[in-house]
Amino acid sequence: MLEGILRESIDKQTTKSLRRDGYLIANIYGKGAENIHCAFKKNEFMKFVKNKPSLKFKVKVGGKEHEVIIQDYQKDPVTNDLLHVDLRILNYGEASIFLVPVKTVGTPIGLKNKGVLIMSKRRLKVKCKPENLPDAITIDVSGLDVGDTVLVREVEPLEGVTIRHPGSDAVVGVIKAK
Repeated sequence: MLEGILRESIDKQTTKSLRRDGYLIANIYGKGAENIHCAFKKNEFMKFVKNKPSLKFKVKVGGKEHEVIIQDYQKDPVTNDLLHVDLRILNYGEASIFLVPVKTVGTPIGLKNKGVLIMSKRRLKVKCKPENLPDAITIDVSGLDVGDTVLVREVEPLEGVTIRHPGSDAVVGVIKAK
């Protein structure tokens, strides 16, 4: 479990001081919950997030545990350092919109025919309850040749999960290499 500290002040000077000390600034919020201004050790947060088994995970701030997902983050445009992260508390029993990563399985036939695999959508917007939230949407690309694509309507539906993109949107495809 990831542990963080509460921020007493949210002014610019305190924020800069925390960043200098190696902390990542974060906000935790959710429907019916009060916003929590907190900070996590940057290195611990990065290691934890890279190795987390699912989209949802638990954090402990101010003596309270919360089950959250990463809603948004901001990076420095020059150094690409992580500056801020927004964590959303999961409300079980209530449907919400989430962004779920797309994972491909297999090697497309088109790669042998001088094709390149293109991911049009790395994450899909879905509506579901947190208990039905998939860790990833898996697509088998082994049958794709040059010029073939997998559209949103061709993605296997998951129980209790509705994909919120138009059915004609491409998710993954194989194009001819130039």
